[in-house]
Amino acid sequence: MSIRIANAPCSWGVLEFDAEKKAGCSRVLDEMRDAEYEGTELGDWGFMPTEPASLRAELERRSLSMVGAFVPVCLADEATHAEGARTAVRTAKLLAAVAEQPFIILADDNGKVSERTRNAGRIRSGMGLSDAQWKTFARGAEYVAREVRDATGVRTVFHHHCAGYVETPAEIDSFMALTSPDLVGLCLDTGHCAFGGGDPFETLRRHSERVHHMHFKDFSPAIGARAAREGLDYFGAVSAGVFCELGRGNVPFEGIVQELRRRSWDGWIVVEQDVLAGTGTPLESARRNRAFLRGLGL
Repeated sequence: MSIRIANAPCSWGVLEFDAEKKAGCSRVLDEMRDAEYEGTELGDWGFMPTEPASLRAELERRSLSMVGAFVPVCLADEATHAEGARTAVRTAKLLAAVAEQPFIILADDNGKVSERTRNAGRIRSGMGLSDAQWKTFARGAEYVAREVRDATGVRTVFHHHCAGYVETPAEIDSFMALTSPDLVGLCLDTGHCAFGGGDPFETLRRHSERVHHMHFKDFSPAIGARAAREGLDYFGAVSAGVFCELGRGNVPFEGIVQELRRRSWDGWIVVEQDVLAGTGTPLESARRNRAFLRGLGL
């Protein structure tokens, strides 16, 4: 069993839906190294070098491994599938050139549907996909994953995400039921699961055979309650600190780690503490988050 710990550019405010990125690539990678992480995800296309030799040099200079890359696609719209697959294949080719077993981390194009964005963390019936849309969504995910596999051999995992169409426990279950385990695994994000009304531990147990990648993120129920009370949208909740430092929220990390060990899980845990550009204390938080995981034996 080998569990390795990485971080991601989103912990420095480099978010796929935010054009303002105040943290540069060199700073982010330097601080990941200084905080004693072993790997990183790619971040938005262009944030890190997109030429393999240059990217490999940046990683090797800091003894970091490349773990995967987040690729958002509006899967409910069939017209986006082909372009989404081209983007995913382009990204997977870069990953395959610099990493041994990376993942394409496929997601909905989160934050683009106003109703879902306004109601993140409090999704009700009637706000989700129709049966026909679910079929389109799942078919699109499998299409992207198949194109990536056939072109590069890289595996795809799906990232459920608040402010997207797969947020709640029922929506995660529906997506898993509608997609082939041979094509699409699950990236379990503990913070998004909790914010979306789920129990990350139970979700891990329920979909254990599909979980190939883990994002460790904590969730503050106090900020979640404030977001509901004040009607904050997803971005407002993130800005308010709904994803707090590890160990300061309600995600049962100790039990999750025990469950991973019980099933001899072999993979990467990626720490993500989403903040908006220019906010938070990224390096200090990264160090505290790494110390928390050391306390769990990781």
